[in-house]
Amino acid sequence: MSARPSRRLLLLASKLGYQTRRFAETARGLGVEVIFGTDRCHRLDDPWCDAALPVPFERPAEAVARLLEAFNVQRPDGLLALGDRPVLTAALLAERLGLPGNPPAAAEICRSKLRQREALRAAGLRVPEFASFPLEQDATVISRLVRYPCVVKPLVLAASQGVMRANDPEEFVTAARRLQRLLESPEIAVLREPESRYLLVEDYIPGREVAVEGLLSAGRLRVLAIFDKPDPMEGPYFEETIYVTPTRLPEHAQQALLDCCERTVRALGLFHGPLHAEFRINDSGVWPIEAAPRPIGGLCARTLRFGPERIYLEELLVRHALGLPGSELPRESDAAGVMMIPVPRSGLLENVDGEQAARAVAGVEDLQITARLHDYIAAWPEGSSYLGFIFARGARPELVEAALREAHARLQFRIVPRLPVEHPASGRLPARAE
Repeated sequence: MSARPSRRLLLLASKLGYQTRRFAETARGLGVEVIFGTDRCHRLDDPWCDAALPVPFERPAEAVARLLEAFNVQRPDGLLALGDRPVLTAALLAERLGLPGNPPAAAEICRSKLRQREALRAAGLRVPEFASFPLEQDATVISRLVRYPCVVKPLVLAASQGVMRANDPEEFVTAARRLQRLLESPEIAVLREPESRYLLVEDYIPGREVAVEGLLSAGRLRVLAIFDKPDPMEGPYFEETIYVTPTRLPEHAQQALLDCCERTVRALGLFHGPLHAEFRINDSGVWPIEAAPRPIGGLCARTLRFGPERIYLEELLVRHALGLPGSELPRESDAAGVMMIPVPRSGLLENVDGEQAARAVAGVEDLQITARLHDYIAAWPEGSSYLGFIFARGARPELVEAALREAHARLQFRIVPRLPVEHPASGRLPARAE
């Protein structure tokens, strides 16, 4: 199953990190030409030496115009958006080029946690009570208007960055002010997201959390995997750790989840391409937390393999985006899982010990430390990047989970405090990690 060399794939990504590289390497392995579109500064002279096209994802119409001008005659045969920021640009561009994709209105809804909540509520799905407030509004005043426990979150950002639980007014004020510092930090302000001037407050939903990885083809949803999240997601922060599939949910709960996922897709208007969605399940039923028209983040796509050749999810999605055979291959029957290695504290990563011992754990397939030594890494809720990823496979989900936990227990990370340094552009100190 090899691709024609003339095929061209556009990868839209807010940063050219390890996830983007994995997709690019996969496409090139199929003989596909890869074009990058990213929101790097247009004044830099190709800093990564990959001929990336600079596009402003915060201004999607302008981003599309720049891409169309750059393509001239040789347009791409397919495109993939990696991460949340490029999804609206991808939808608009697909519409202009006549490529399969999602309606721009659906992509726009998915870029905002508030708009998603409104769309899901209008469709009759279970959603918590929610309200949005300007970032500048007095947190003490807001604290008297909401119910507890509640969750405070930004309207934008991904990977649970900035998401916090508050059990009473005092905790709410602390969380709201902390979120304000994060959203006003140079690292977030540079994204120029208009909705970063608001916060969303919603009732806390108790229960078990799961993730669904799916693939839409002309409106038809194919569920590729249901991931259990065995660690409790109860706060005060919501950093994700372990994903394991297949799910251990009972059959009736799985069916209710799949029904809810279908309704979520319809409510948001999604039509074609990858889907990553999060849900909570409790005695009241299934609650959609969030859905995004993009693949699972980080290196987690390596968890899923398909067909007798055991191709990874990246290849399945590349084939689907280009209309190549192979995107309907079934997922392998083995249990699989990944641990996104959590960040225990903010600081400079000075040393990592125990990698060999972790790799030696039965069932562990691979270990990738993606954080660079001597770089600063932020813990949640300010953080959004993990120390790395542990992958495991086995006959049963519980064996995979045990292998991931054992491997993680053998790792030791030395993280030391960082002295505060003013940002060279703004003169501000970085967002404080408490």
